[in-house]
Amino acid sequence: MNNSKCALAHKRRRPTLIIRCINVVGFMDLFGVSMIIPLLSHHVKSLGASPTVAGIVGSTYGVLQFFSSTVVGSWSDVVGRRYSLLTCLLLSAFGYGLLGLSTSISLFVLARIPVGLFKHSLSICRALLSDLVSEKERPLVMGHFNAASSVGFILGPVVGGYLTEHEGGFYLSSFVCAAIFLLNAGLVWMLPWHETLNHCVDANANSKTKPSNSYNEVKNSVQQNCSDKKHIRRPNASAVRCQTNGGWGWRDMSVVQPAWRQLTSVWIQIRAVASSDMWDVFLVRLLMALSIMLYYSNFSLAMEERFELKPKVTGYLISYSSMLGALAGCLVGPVTNLYGNNMSALLLHSTALTCTLIFLYATAPNVWQVLLTSTFFAISTTIGRTCITDLELQRGGSQASGTLIGAGQSVTAVGRVLAPLLSGLAQEVSPCGPPSLGVVLGLAAVGLLFVRTPIWESKTKVKDKSPKQ
Repeated sequence: MNNSKCALAHKRRRPTLIIRCINVVGFMDLFGVSMIIPLLSHHVKSLGASPTVAGIVGSTYGVLQFFSSTVVGSWSDVVGRRYSLLTCLLLSAFGYGLLGLSTSISLFVLARIPVGLFKHSLSICRALLSDLVSEKERPLVMGHFNAASSVGFILGPVVGGYLTEHEGGFYLSSFVCAAIFLLNAGLVWMLPWHETLNHCVDANANSKTKPSNSYNEVKNSVQQNCSDKKHIRRPNASAVRCQTNGGWGWRDMSVVQPAWRQLTSVWIQIRAVASSDMWDVFLVRLLMALSIMLYYSNFSLAMEERFELKPKVTGYLISYSSMLGALAGCLVGPVTNLYGNNMSALLLHSTALTCTLIFLYATAPNVWQVLLTSTFFAISTTIGRTCITDLELQRGGSQASGTLIGAGQSVTAVGRVLAPLLSGLAQEVSPCGPPSLGVVLGLAAVGLLFVRTPIWESKTKVKDKSPKQ
């Protein structure tokens, strides 16, 4: 009896080590990226680009992310998280290193291509976390990962700004960012993947379920999904986790298989998600992404025109909101437990709260109301982002977590393309135009959730009852 308890405790400690390492990877990832982001527009202009050319060059990354997010996410489902994560980190490091050599606009654009195509390390990390933990633990683990990543995003600009003060500061920052990604790749390589295999074997033994031990079994289950136009069927979760976390070893995973087979499997995964009935979840994501981006789109300009705030004070306000957003990641687990892991209800309430806060910001008569709305806005958006990701995974199934998270990132990329255009049109009317338009889009998301949430809950009840029948 004591031996079984010790074995159970040992098994529970194994994923914790990997999860902490993944949180470090997420922190370092956004720490390196945030060193570069504030400097990109200044550097491309220093190369002689006109404002129009600078805008086109700046949109290159978003367009590439839109087309590659779903493909790379699905590819991680096919070849495994370890191989895909290493590939993305190494190619991103190459892109940032090339950025450090960009002395012309053409080299700058060339450097952004590998980053735009393969900077999906955070999405793959989230998919890996989804593989490692149960559905009940997933919001807590995702919240901690988002918090660690957000802290990196807050600290990175400080270091980047310091390096920029030196001669050739942009190039130095780019090389440091490339070195961070190389360091991240080394960390991923040294992760205790064999402990993940032990975790999968123990899970299979405890559940008395015979694990799948061939790639073809999982591939055939995904192929069956393509014929199901209503939802994505879920294979044995333990088998999927072993497959995605190195449980079958390098030889059994599709890394060494022909490229055509990998492409076929990727196409099957994407088609399975595209043929599912998840349009409503992705539409809610798009509407809320646009609403939140419109809130931030002209924040500094609106603060100056409405309340005559200096940019320095506005910067403090933005930093305050960002820090609260990072801390709010630690609240996701307790809040989801309070809701009994009813992510549909939590998403509805967080979306309604976000919409209300944007309205209060748009109609704020003084700075103190803006400060109050910013406080709760950072918390509601952090919880909402975790909810929508978890709901996508619940609806889609764990066997396609990389595809689903990638598809969600593609939807968000669409929002990044549309938000500046909508913000510019709304600012023609009023400085409060962008957040006012965000309120309208947020209300549309709330209305959609009101209509679809009962349908989601009824399907969940039927799914929970079906094994008992």
